[in-house]
Amino acid sequence: MSDLQQGTTLAGRYQLLNRLGTGGMAHVYQARDLQLQRQVAVKLLRQDLISDKAFHARFLQEARAAANLSHPNIVTIHDFGADANQYFIVMELVGGTDLKTLMRRRQILNVDETLEIMTQTCAGVGYAHRAGLIHCDLKPQNILVAADGRTKIADFGISRALSTIDPAERAEFVWGSPQYFAPEQAAGGPPSPASDVYSLGVILFEALTGRLPFQAPDAERLAEMHLAAAPPSPRSLNPSVPAALDQIILKVLAKEPSARYRTADQLGLVLSRLLPSAVAVPASSFAGRLPASPEAPTTAMPSLTAESLDWIAVALGLLAFLALGGLIPLWLWACLRYPSCPLT
Repeated sequence: MSDLQQGTTLAGRYQLLNRLGTGGMAHVYQARDLQLQRQVAVKLLRQDLISDKAFHARFLQEARAAANLSHPNIVTIHDFGADANQYFIVMELVGGTDLKTLMRRRQILNVDETLEIMTQTCAGVGYAHRAGLIHCDLKPQNILVAADGRTKIADFGISRALSTIDPAERAEFVWGSPQYFAPEQAAGGPPSPASDVYSLGVILFEALTGRLPFQAPDAERLAEMHLAAAPPSPRSLNPSVPAALDQIILKVLAKEPSARYRTADQLGLVLSRLLPSAVAVPASSFAGRLPASPEAPTTAMPSLTAESLDWIAVALGLLAFLALGGLIPLWLWACLRYPSCPLT
């Protein structure tokens, strides 16, 4: 995969400014969209991957599906194109860092911060699950933590397309993240939303303990551990992990997909209940309510004071007394007109 020089312009529109990073399948650049005059991120795909016609077709299909995902916790895809055999994806530029870098810098994240990051991540992944998309390669490197604290997930379309590549090639250089594979993926089976949930559990474990649940010298042994070995308790490695959270992590690391939470939405809901602000009503719950129109301001209802309430009670009592007092003379007058009246 070639490394383009600073100043190169792709498709006559995207001017590369500087390289942000590199991975097993792409280089990522900060670039300027000359047409819309905005900063973007450009991911250049490996030429040996995109030259595979089957992968190319699959990638186009998945990229289009991922481009339709519109969620605050998913990196927005702006464009896809080719220039002189260089295939690229144009995405929103997220200021901040990825979760893996944050883990290396901090070693162990505190519980509240981890819950906040993972709850947002679950919201994005859950949205994709409802749209029928599975990420297939969730790992800290694909979770971006923006400068404002918002979490965003990257590489939806790419990861799904890569899942169709031969397993031998995948283990060699494409995936590069068998540490986060679900057991069914390690066995060569098709991924499901529960597979993404398993990967989220591995990320949770790593963020809270500073280590992965399974460690092995090679990918083959690591796959065997995902398939058969029991993970250690996160609480045994970090006593600050609440017992409830410890049980949640062990549940999502279950070998059988049916024993986990089925979707990221379910996991996110459970994690959100452990947040310190869980008692308060979240702002998102009011997202569908319309604000009051500025042309028709609402008028506050006057409050009733104790004094006004007393006068109302007196008035009601007086009316009742008058009503009752007026009925008694009327009854006497009617009774006295008949000989059978007991009063005569």
